[in-house]
Amino acid sequence: MNKIGITARDLFHLKSVTDPKLSPDGSMAVYVQTRIDEKTEKYISNLYMYSLITNETKQWTFGDNRDTSPAWSPDGKDIAFISDRSGKKQVHLIGSIGGEARQLTHFINGVTKPIWSPCSSKLLLSTGLKEGETLNTVKENDLSKEVHRYDRIKYKWDGRGYFDQLYQQLVVVDIFQNESVLLTENNIDHHPNAWSPDGQHVAFISGDAEKSDDELFSSDIFTMDLETKSLQKITDSTGFFKDPKWSPNGKYLSFIGHNKEFAGATFSNIWLHSISDQTIQCLTDGWDVEIGDSAIGDFQIGAVDPGILWTNDSQGFYFLISDYGNTGVYYGSIEGAMYPSILDPQHIYGLTIDPESHRAVVAISTPAHPGDLFAYNLTNGDKEQISFVNDEFLRNKHLSIAEPISFPVADGLTIHGWIMRPTEFNENLKYPLILEIHGGPHMMYANTYVHEFQTLANEGYTVLFTNPRGSLGYGQDFANACRGDYGGMDYQDLMAGVDHVLTTYDFINHEDLGVSGGSYGGFMTNWIIGHTNRFKAAVTQRCISNWLSFYGVSDIGYYFTEWEIGGDIINSADKLWQHSPLKYISNVNTPLLLLHGEKDFRCPIEQSEQFFVALKRQNKEAVLVSFPDETHEITRSGSPKMRLRHLEEIKGWFNKYF
Repeated sequence: MNKIGITARDLFHLKSVTDPKLSPDGSMAVYVQTRIDEKTEKYISNLYMYSLITNETKQWTFGDNRDTSPAWSPDGKDIAFISDRSGKKQVHLIGSIGGEARQLTHFINGVTKPIWSPCSSKLLLSTGLKEGETLNTVKENDLSKEVHRYDRIKYKWDGRGYFDQLYQQLVVVDIFQNESVLLTENNIDHHPNAWSPDGQHVAFISGDAEKSDDELFSSDIFTMDLETKSLQKITDSTGFFKDPKWSPNGKYLSFIGHNKEFAGATFSNIWLHSISDQTIQCLTDGWDVEIGDSAIGDFQIGAVDPGILWTNDSQGFYFLISDYGNTGVYYGSIEGAMYPSILDPQHIYGLTIDPESHRAVVAISTPAHPGDLFAYNLTNGDKEQISFVNDEFLRNKHLSIAEPISFPVADGLTIHGWIMRPTEFNENLKYPLILEIHGGPHMMYANTYVHEFQTLANEGYTVLFTNPRGSLGYGQDFANACRGDYGGMDYQDLMAGVDHVLTTYDFINHEDLGVSGGSYGGFMTNWIIGHTNRFKAAVTQRCISNWLSFYGVSDIGYYFTEWEIGGDIINSADKLWQHSPLKYISNVNTPLLLLHGEKDFRCPIEQSEQFFVALKRQNKEAVLVSFPDETHEITRSGSPKMRLRHLEEIKGWFNKYF
């Protein structure tokens, strides 16, 4: 039987596995498996259980809902998880030996992920509350419309919408007494993260309620004494910090973050707060590696970066890093020594460890493999695949392999990327090339599965994707190098990549070039076609075209523009216009498809609308396609129907010209 390539509609046949969690004794792993129901076109997530003793997998929860965020009780008897089966996202409990799940919380605005207390009797979480609301407030159906009044600069969020007056407050739920205690009540968001080993304190992330417009520019680590509710602020509001966790012996509090030395391009570090002498030490100072998973993909639904995972001896911890288009696992000691545990050409998008044996379950994707779980021995590198969720479907599929490339650019930097040949490649034929550009820009393309790329390869396209300056994974200076120079050397990096593959590979038709990208990649697509006519067709996705208007309409516009472009509309409007693709609209001759979600608050649809109208006013070839109710996340977590249509639009546009 001849194998065929990946099609856009295969979204409805592929499954993703995410967020593995090992049981306290290391014998079982619970994880989330997500699929799309082809009839209802809805995401369905259930919990599955794998036994590392019998090697058997069993489905643990059932139903056509979203069950996510599993968490083992420390005694191993229960698993708490989030489910929307009652309409709102609420905590449910299910026994570790199976049985029926029972709903634990009934909060009017739902809850966030649950965190177990050391004694296995309580859960720390957060819930949204308006001023004056309590945990027992009953929501009334109010059909009247009210005006919305805002006095804070942050009044909307992509994915959340306009400010709903809800603030995330900390709650402790006693699972046996069925009682809930509200820990915080002020007008600021609180994000819970950990319990102290003695169960007397909790750690969380928050801002300063008295500096509401400044909270965007810092996030701090706090601890709370649960008996007195007194707070201790660990960090000093100079940067962004997250993931506070106690060492098992209670002597240290680790966390991840940075002091904004390079604004939004700053690499995160690992920090250690000593409880006894109240000192803070940066364990990764001078280590030019980004902490965490910075890979961009469009498939792993609900992937979770676990942050710091302590070992039982309190001498060290495991964590993810992003480096040269891969994500790996490192072990760090409390003395600051960092040792690689897993470094392979792949994307690790999930990690859980047995803190005693140093065994792990790891979620791994590659460009030709959507993702599965593997059991790892982190001390000797032994691994075994333990999930095979897409094997049957992929048995008759042929996926294109991503071949790594690197090439020099004018100022001496070396740029890294990949090229994917058409699925049915014939060395005697010539093929069109599509340049893909990632968003961020401070993220990175990686050795991971991207459904859009496989779909295009199956249509007969060669796909080129690179990590130009600004990308993470290649050092702090490299990540910072595009700030203040959007459309400058980053543009040259991308064009050098095109030149490199045209001179290196003889199967590419030099006249048949396409370009596409999303977010920052959409900005760069617009910029490219305003500065060269090399491309026969272009698709810009959730783009930026005008920094002057972006400054005021994006949910991050004001500070992102100042950080990344180096100007504002008050003092340096000329600089913003200089870097705006709209300024160069008269130069555009490339047929352009503009794709945009109508509820995208990160790069609002007016960015596409301005570019589209200016093109049409000049009788240029352009089509605007808007997606109702879709946010900036349309290609990653948008409604399945719209994700499919989005892919079909890209494919159809390029097929029209090649």
